[in-house]
Amino acid sequence: MSCVETSSGAETVALGARLGRFLLPGDFVALVGELGAGKTQFAKGVAQGLEVASDTPVTSPTYTILNIYQGRIPLYHFDLYRLQGPEDVENLGFDEYFSGNGACLVEWAERLEEDLPSEILTVTLSHTGPESRSVSFTGSGKRGEELVAALFPG
Repeated sequence: MSCVETSSGAETVALGARLGRFLLPGDFVALVGELGAGKTQFAKGVAQGLEVASDTPVTSPTYTILNIYQGRIPLYHFDLYRLQGPEDVENLGFDEYFSGNGACLVEWAERLEEDLPSEILTVTLSHTGPESRSVSFTGSGKRGEELVAALFPG
């Protein structure tokens, strides 16, 4: 696990952009953190790193559950806050995106429980002050570990 602290929303966006530059089709990023922890700010940065057009608004898909953004690869941005459990995702057919031709970024991914992929990067955001956040990165499986290594070489 690697951890950094950001001192502003702009720094959280920049950290997400750094990750976005490394994402490949099939990558799965789980965003974990309480309300207001900065998950959507981080997602905005990931979209920047994936070269989503700067005039495309990146918002949390709390009510639509899924937003798709076109960049150098598609970004499938999920928000599972309103779902009750993994069976809701299964019923909606979202699992087809989890190994698709884009990268998945899933807010409230812990709602998937045991249905989380084995190759995953978990990004946990937490408040450390009014504007500051602690952001930790934990890779699971080969690809998750590769992403952590790419973000934090040496």
